[in-house]
Amino acid sequence: MNHINVTINGRQYRMACEDGQEQRLMSLAENFERRIGELRGKFGEIGDARLTVMAALMVADELLDADERIRALQAEVDSLRDVRVAAAERNRATQYAVSAALNAAAERIEKTTQVLNRTVGNGIAIG
Repeated sequence: MNHINVTINGRQYRMACEDGQEQRLMSLAENFERRIGELRGKFGEIGDARLTVMAALMVADELLDADERIRALQAEVDSLRDVRVAAAERNRATQYAVSAALNAAAERIEKTTQVLNRTVGNGIAIG
C-alpha cells in the first residue's frame, strides 16, 4: 500500500492507495480540485464545505448519468446478441433446407439418369 499527498480545495490530504494506482488517485484529486475551482469561479466564496459538497454532487450526477447510459447500452448489446443468435439459428435452418433440397434434387437426377440409361440401353430412341 502506497501513500500520496493530494490537494483538494486547497488542502493537502495524505491518501493510501494500491500499488500502481498513485497516478490514478492524483488524476482523480486534480479533477475534483478543478471542479471546485470552477464552482468557486461561478459562485465566489460560498464556503469550503459547500463548494466541496457541490463538486461531489456534480460528480455523483455524472456518475448516475453514466450508469444509466451503461445500462441502456447493455440492454442494446443484449438485444443485438439476441438478434444475432436468432439470425444464426435462421441461417442454420436455411442451410439445412438448402442442403436437403440439393440432396433431393441430386436423388431425382440420379433416378432420371438411371431410367435414361436403361431406356437408351434397350435401344429405344429418346426424342
